[in-house]
Amino acid sequence: MVELVEALKEILPLIIPILIIDVVFKVYAIVDIYKIDRKVKGGNKIVWLLVAGLINYGWVIYFIFGKDE
Repeated sequence: MVELVEALKEILPLIIPILIIDVVFKVYAIVDIYKIDRKVKGGNKIVWLLVAGLINYGWVIYFIFGKDE
């Protein structure tokens, strides 16, 4: 148990920034999809909201494949 706590103490400073970046970009993607003038590929914003919101790093998929400009 002590080894697990020590391992978490070492890895936690690396994981927290990654999680913060993930949450920030996920929120940004969801706000971007909700824009009235935003057009997405396939024309179905609900699908892209599910992709960006539920899939781990789904916002990357949205920004690469989902934006239709």
